Amino acid sequence: MPFCAFISGVHQSLHLILAVWFGFGFFMKSPFSIICFCSKLNFGRKIACRYFATTNAALSLFNCVDDDCFTYEYPVAANYDVDFDEKIYFRNEDPKGQKVDDDRMKMIKLILRNHGLNLGSHPKQLEIVRILDTLFEDSSDAGLSLYYFKWSGCLSGSNQSLQSICRMIRILITGNMNHRAVDLMSHIVENYGSKEGSSSMLLKLFFEMVNERKTLETACSMLVYCYIKERMVTAALILMGQMKHLKIFPSIWVYRSVIQTLLETNQLELAWDLLEEMYIQGVSLNYSINLFIHHYCAEGNLGMGWKVLLELRNFGSKPDAVDYTIVIDSLCKNSLLKEATSLLFKMSAFGVSPDSVTMSSVIDGYCKIGNLDVACKILKYFRLPLNIFTYNSFITKLCTEGNMVSASEVFLEMSEVGLLPDCVSYTTMMGGYCKVGDINKAFLYLGKMLKSGIQPSVITYTLLIDNLCKCGNVEMAEIFFQKMVTEGIKPDVVAFNILMDGYGKKGYLHKAFELLDMMRSTNVTPDVVTYNTLINGLFTRGFLREAKDILDELIRRGFSIDVVTYTNFIYGYSKRGNFEEAFLVWYHMTDNCVKPDVVTCSALLSGYCREHRMDEANALFYKMLDIGLNPDLILYNTLIHGFCSVGNVDEACNLVMKMIESSILPNNVTHRALVFGFQKKQVISPIESATCKLQEILRAYGIEVDAKGYI
Repeated sequence: MPFCAFISGVHQSLHLILAVWFGFGFFMKSPFSIICFCSKLNFGRKIACRYFATTNAALSLFNCVDDDCFTYEYPVAANYDVDFDEKIYFRNEDPKGQKVDDDRMKMIKLILRNHGLNLGSHPKQLEIVRILDTLFEDSSDAGLSLYYFKWSGCLSGSNQSLQSICRMIRILITGNMNHRAVDLMSHIVENYGSKEGSSSMLLKLFFEMVNERKTLETACSMLVYCYIKERMVTAALILMGQMKHLKIFPSIWVYRSVIQTLLETNQLELAWDLLEEMYIQGVSLNYSINLFIHHYCAEGNLGMGWKVLLELRNFGSKPDAVDYTIVIDSLCKNSLLKEATSLLFKMSAFGVSPDSVTMSSVIDGYCKIGNLDVACKILKYFRLPLNIFTYNSFITKLCTEGNMVSASEVFLEMSEVGLLPDCVSYTTMMGGYCKVGDINKAFLYLGKMLKSGIQPSVITYTLLIDNLCKCGNVEMAEIFFQKMVTEGIKPDVVAFNILMDGYGKKGYLHKAFELLDMMRSTNVTPDVVTYNTLINGLFTRGFLREAKDILDELIRRGFSIDVVTYTNFIYGYSKRGNFEEAFLVWYHMTDNCVKPDVVTCSALLSGYCREHRMDEANALFYKMLDIGLNPDLILYNTLIHGFCSVGNVDEACNLVMKMIESSILPNNVTHRALVFGFQKKQVISPIESATCKLQEILRAYGIEVDAKGYI
């Protein structure tokens, strides 16, 4: 599909506009088509976690035509009666606080006097344009013209016209002040770009006000960039189509920005068409083609991303470390470590040396699956300097395994080689110590973190709040929560839910509901976990009606009720012997296609056992087996204890045999249940009887267990 043709598809009237505007038809596209070429290969194309060096996106690419040779004829309007309602503001400037620069004003007055011009307090727009030109031509200082431009607009109170703004842009570009030119261009687009035909009018105006080819190219490139920055994609594409007929093309970085925006909005065909346009114009594709690789890999289409990488040479480009890193990173994230490692080693054969970023993705992948030996071998083979990401990968795995001695050694080594631990490093160490139950060491690392001047993140605070709540120290958890808020760190829904759960378990329901109000006031949307936490807390304290009200609210708001919510209700009702309501919830659960899990069955079974309704409990147990649910140790022990509580030790022993056949070994809770059963049968020595019976069953299955293990 021709490049201009796809633009006309975006804006139906573009053919007519350009035909009238330029007086000639659309150029035909080269028979080469990257889209067709790629479809034959059946390949696809997204970027990993690497950023290119920042470059002024509006620098002109084509400078092969001399300014003097610029002889294109362009029909332009003689007058533009357009003023801006708002003053021109520049980045990081407050015009109200601007002071008059006496030296600059003296220079301006001197130059104007030499040319027979008067400064005036309210100059006309045409006079402003003439004065701007005079100041720049005489001083070659774009800053001086800019000072007068701001003075005549912001300080004298008059509005600037499009002509004066465009002329100022031309002077700024010529005077190598592109950043200021972009400021002005952005102001035009923000205030005028959304109007119909704005790109056409601005292009005509640039043609009239800018008479150097190179400057016009840069100005047009800037305008496209500003449209894209304001997400006005259609206007940007229309402008590029008009520019093409003047043989003016955006810079390579602006092309890249447009392609990235098209990919972000899933306009793949337009993106590939634009890449083809770059290829036809001889623009390097190196910094744009990897956007397609990144797009496809991020969408999970690794095959397409890989094929784009392989075919880069057909586009006149050579794959670099960035391109390979995108694919390798995606392979690792999709647990394809073997393929990622293979590609890492093949890079050298392809003439591309992997860097630390490339290697870090593979190292992190092996650390996550616990294969630290392979990770170390890769490090040793490539002998690349380790970065903070690599160290954090090792620390994370060691902390996950609870190997805090080795984790501490790696943490210390990181500092010794000159790398400063970041927030992730400290938070991971804190999490590791909390996992092994050493919360004091976790707070020690928090102190080191604060002493190093590193601000804890919401994840850091949430980790500490969670562990304090698990230890029952809700008061300290509340202090950390308030500290997070006062530090300007906004708690997320996870932090709210954790503290709310801590309040619920302590019975501080009023504080839990205060947190719910705080969530709403801070625009943190409660999720189903939030409501499940409240429901569980209400049921624990016997507030069944209030819990039911929350369920009704969930349904009204369109929440998808999950198995946890239903289980909370079933547990709450069955605990109080209200099996009618419990089964109503069960049937409602089934009607809504939510399958009960082992925990749901355990909740109902525990209620039956508590009420000594063992026939119904046993029937539910076998029904659970029929629907494919596998009981866990907790469920078996619940049912065994239920049978023992009515003195039916034989049925309890049958369940013990069944659990062993399911590869679940009895524990001390099982033993205590059997002791209780023998006590019900008034056996003289219930503990000894329970131990002997348990050992007898275990020996029948070839399992030898010391009796002391159950006492």
